[in-house]
Amino acid sequence: MLEHTKEQAELEKVHVEIKKLVAEQRKYNAEVSKITCETFWYPMGIALAVVATISTATALLIKLLT
Repeated sequence: MLEHTKEQAELEKVHVEIKKLVAEQRKYNAEVSKITCETFWYPMGIALAVVATISTATALLIKLLT
Protein backbone atom coordinates (compact mmCIF):
# COMPACT_ATOMS: atom_id res chain seq x y z
CA MET A 1 0.00 0.00 0.00
CA LEU A 2 2.78 2.40 0.95
CA GLU A 3 4.62 1.70 -2.29
CA HIS A 4 1.47 2.43 -4.28
CA THR A 5 1.16 5.81 -2.53
CA LYS A 6 4.80 6.62 -3.32
CA GLU A 7 4.25 5.76 -6.97
CA GLN A 8 1.15 7.95 -7.06
CA ALA A 9 3.09 10.84 -5.52
CA GLU A 10 5.90 10.44 -8.04
CA LEU A 11 3.41 10.28 -10.90
CA GLU A 12 1.74 13.43 -9.62
CA LYS A 13 5.12 15.20 -9.53
CA VAL A 14 5.80 14.12 -13.10
CA HIS A 15 2.40 15.38 -14.25
CA VAL A 16 2.96 18.74 -12.55
CA GLU A 17 6.37 19.04 -14.20
CA ILE A 18 4.87 18.20 -17.60
CA LYS A 19 2.20 20.87 -17.13
CA LYS A 20 4.90 23.42 -16.26
CA LEU A 21 6.89 22.50 -19.36
CA VAL A 22 3.82 22.75 -21.60
CA ALA A 23 3.00 26.19 -20.18
CA GLU A 24 6.59 27.31 -20.69
CA GLN A 25 6.53 26.03 -24.29
CA ARG A 26 3.33 27.97 -24.99
CA LYS A 27 4.95 31.10 -23.59
CA TYR A 28 7.98 30.66 -25.84
CA ASN A 29 5.78 30.02 -28.87
CA ALA A 30 3.90 33.25 -28.19
CA GLU A 31 7.18 35.17 -27.94
CA VAL A 32 8.45 33.65 -31.19
CA SER A 33 5.22 34.57 -32.93
CA LYS A 34 5.48 38.15 -31.69
CA ILE A 35 9.11 38.48 -32.78
CA THR A 36 8.33 36.98 -36.20
CA CYS A 37 5.52 39.48 -36.69
CA GLU A 38 7.72 42.39 -35.60
CA THR A 39 10.51 41.25 -37.91
CA PHE A 40 8.09 41.59 -40.83
CA TRP A 41 6.20 44.77 -39.92
CA TYR A 42 9.02 47.06 -38.69
CA PRO A 43 10.91 47.02 -42.02
CA MET A 44 7.58 47.38 -43.83
CA GLY A 45 6.82 50.50 -41.80
CA ILE A 46 10.23 51.95 -42.55
CA ALA A 47 9.81 51.24 -46.27
CA LEU A 48 6.40 52.92 -46.29
CA ALA A 49 7.83 55.96 -44.51
CA VAL A 50 10.63 56.23 -47.09
CA VAL A 51 8.15 55.97 -49.97
CA ALA A 52 5.93 58.65 -48.40
CA THR A 53 8.92 60.95 -47.87
CA ILE A 54 10.11 60.55 -51.46
CA SER A 55 6.57 61.10 -52.77
CA THR A 56 6.18 64.28 -50.72
CA ALA A 57 9.58 65.60 -51.78
CA THR A 58 8.80 64.88 -55.43
CA ALA A 59 5.40 66.60 -55.20
CA LEU A 60 6.99 69.67 -53.59
CA LEU A 61 9.70 69.84 -56.25
CA ILE A 62 7.12 69.62 -59.02
CA LYS A 63 5.08 72.43 -57.43
CA LEU A 64 8.14 74.64 -56.99
CA LEU A 65 9.44 74.08 -60.51
CA THR A 66 6.13 74.69 -62.30
